[in-house]
Amino acid sequence: QVQLVASGGTLVQSGGSLRLSCTASGYTLSYYAIGWFRQDLGKEREGVLCISSSDRSTYYADSVKGRFTISRDNAKNTVYLQMNSLKPEDTAVYYCAAGGRCAASHYEYDYWGRGTQVTVSS
Repeated sequence: QVQLVASGGTLVQSGGSLRLSCTASGYTLSYYAIGWFRQDLGKEREGVLCISSSDRSTYYADSVKGRFTISRDNAKNTVYLQMNSLKPEDTAVYYCAAGGRCAASHYEYDYWGRGTQVTVSS
């Protein structure tokens, strides 16, 4: 079973930047579509971005377009979520997930890691 680890979350001021990382041990992430999701307290889990196994990026949250990007470093077996111009409404636990294809619904993904908390202060 693929075990993913999301990291890089922390407290940051509004307007700041963060880069989240998603890694896996023993499995090659380049074979999978990797999606980033986020969930704040009392809210539904929301799809943010996904990168396919052919490195095509798909945005699922309009609010992050122009601010967030997704990329892979296959040599490091890592997928990154670069977040710029952060806003307090970006505050959430961020998760990465692996699946056969990119999809907006978290039900389409087979493997999940524990999330990493991102808090954006105003």
